[in-house]
Amino acid sequence: MKKTIVTLVLTTVFGFTAIANPIDGEKKAIKTSESTVTWKAYKVTGSHTGTIDLKSGALEFDGDRLVGGEFVVDMTTINTTDLQGDYKNKLDGHLNSDDFFSTASNPTSTLVFTKVEASGKNSYEVTGDLTIKGITKPVTFDVSIYGSKATATVKVDRTKYDVKYGSGSFFDNLGDKTIYDEFDLVVDLQM
Repeated sequence: MKKTIVTLVLTTVFGFTAIANPIDGEKKAIKTSESTVTWKAYKVTGSHTGTIDLKSGALEFDGDRLVGGEFVVDMTTINTTDLQGDYKNKLDGHLNSDDFFSTASNPTSTLVFTKVEASGKNSYEVTGDLTIKGITKPVTFDVSIYGSKATATVKVDRTKYDVKYGSGSFFDNLGDKTIYDEFDLVVDLQM
């Protein structure tokens, strides 16, 4: 009995130590003012593009190998770049509203890498937990790293995050007002 208890205690202590000491890699902070996140959303009659700002971010390396990353996006900075004037202001306001991203009550979104696998010399397949509107779902995408730059394109299904406005998957007879469920985030990071 004593041997069993000692074994359980040692297993617990060493188990917690392993959790408390993940890969001792180097975290490289992202230069948010020099990095860009561009979004592109699609509808039956065309598309819209814009930008959104990173609030903070870092990539973690073990030597020169990518092993992790985490990012915070400032959702209140949603900005449409393909429209001007009243049309731009109307779309920006609508994207910030409860029909879309509810930025008043959800001012940030996060992405935390959960798995990184090398897929080439400077390429990685990354799976991460993406949180939008307080809802966390996994996403998988490719990351390329060259020196102090990293790039990625992330395809996001907005309906998984309770962003259903204009979705043909949830509403009938939308016709040319249908907005496609997936949008793209094109990310260019400077470290």
